[in-house]
Amino acid sequence: MNFTRWSHRLPGTQRRAAARTDTTVAPDRRGEGSVPAARAEQPTDEPPPVSAVDELAARDVLDRVPALVALVHGPDHRIAYVNDAYTTAFGARPLGERAREALPELDQLGLFPLLDQVLRSGRPRTVKSRKTPDGRSYTFTCTPVTQGRDSGPGVLVFATDVTDHAEAAARLRASERSQRETAVTLQRSLLPQELEQPDDLRIAATYRPGGTETAVGGDWYDVITLGGGRTALVIGDVMGRGVRAAAVMGQLRTAVRAYARLDLPPHEVLQLLDGLAVEIDPHQIATCVYAVHDPNEGRLVYASAGHLPVLVRDGNGEVLRADGPTGPPLGTGGWMYTSGSVPLSPGSTAVLYTDGLVERRGEDLDEGIAALERALAGATGTPQVVCDRLVRSAGVTAGHDDDVAVLVLQHPARTGPESELFRNAALELLGGTEAAPRARAFASGVLTSWRFPAELHDLGVLAASELVANSLRHGTPPMRLRLRRTDRRLIVEVTDGDDHLPRRRRAEPADESGRGIAIVATIASNWGCRRTPGGGKAVWCEFALPAAR
Repeated sequence: MNFTRWSHRLPGTQRRAAARTDTTVAPDRRGEGSVPAARAEQPTDEPPPVSAVDELAARDVLDRVPALVALVHGPDHRIAYVNDAYTTAFGARPLGERAREALPELDQLGLFPLLDQVLRSGRPRTVKSRKTPDGRSYTFTCTPVTQGRDSGPGVLVFATDVTDHAEAAARLRASERSQRETAVTLQRSLLPQELEQPDDLRIAATYRPGGTETAVGGDWYDVITLGGGRTALVIGDVMGRGVRAAAVMGQLRTAVRAYARLDLPPHEVLQLLDGLAVEIDPHQIATCVYAVHDPNEGRLVYASAGHLPVLVRDGNGEVLRADGPTGPPLGTGGWMYTSGSVPLSPGSTAVLYTDGLVERRGEDLDEGIAALERALAGATGTPQVVCDRLVRSAGVTAGHDDDVAVLVLQHPARTGPESELFRNAALELLGGTEAAPRARAFASGVLTSWRFPAELHDLGVLAASELVANSLRHGTPPMRLRLRRTDRRLIVEVTDGDDHLPRRRRAEPADESGRGIAIVATIASNWGCRRTPGGGKAVWCEFALPAAR
């Protein structure tokens, strides 16, 4: 495009003004697209010329601006000038006086070191949102200036009133702080207020919310006693932050506790959670590990939905990373999860954790997990001590930028008198008419050797007899009777090869069967049943032991 030809159309340009004063009218050349002479000679109404900026007096400009302006000169910062706005804000100031005495407001704001720095360096400096004693907030810009020969160099102080912005920012910070406190309160209220303590495990947990400038996340953990000596352990992390993440976390945690009561394998629990997470919020995902510990098996069976691997330190101090099958996070839908297992023998310690403990900006995640493994290898003591040491070794402080949840469980190796409180006995049943008498005799002998009171002895024998009779009638070989005692309860369990789970029902007066489970449920403190991993089922009941005096 020919800019010279078209620039006459741009309003306010100096080109048009020059054309009106200097250009002579050319002969009429309509064929070449020129403007007719008659039109060019018509008078126009143009605004009068405006004075250039260079022609304005600096003092006149500074006297009229709403900003506060002061000029000081020399190493003592003697006052050379203050504008009307400054005088209105702080009162009249005598010229020629030292600013430290004549401008006390600048001293209260701590600006004199800044004036010295500007004077020495010859470079401008700015400080934002300083609050004066009258409650107003100003942003101060100090610029070096060159004055007359007698005055020497000086500093021009230019203060802009930002009170409205400062108050709006303060209200925003207060709102964000209030929202964060609400989210933290909600988060903590949804976490277990007191961890369940199983008979065979020692457990501790720690939750650390992110720093004051970080919105709380959706980290959670839980411990659920399943009965029959088994314990479920859960840790998870909802993606996102704030109240919404905490609310989703609370719904998932409640669902986990409900599904755990079904005594399902870990991968089936995650399968149910995945479908529920999609229903709660299709745009929200969460990672989770669900694990079950059975003291009779000495293993931790787990399933993972995109979560970090479980770490286990054995009795010799060697750390094992549970790199079993891992599925996608909850909420993705349509995935089939699988269960894995890791040894958890007496003397072992396991750690479940969220990514806030090991993930750092600019570092590989595997490096963080490896560092946690090294810390776990040297961390001894109670579960709470191990928790604190792991958090401390990871460098988690009050200003950490992410939530941290850690769950530590220990399977203690019991020796001495304590080992007498944890005993096991098992009997293989081949079936036939002699199975029930053998089971009763076995249970009676074991409970007598464990020195149980007569009443508890009789209840235990009756429960074993009823469970074995139920298995003989409705189950298939192989059958097994197991008795287990802890320091707090007696557990009676019968397993067989049939996977049909019994249920409690009301037997009619004329029925000759159907009362076994009802009897067990009446005399026992708790009872339940579950399918076993290799096929078949286990039916159990437990009795609370009298407290030691």
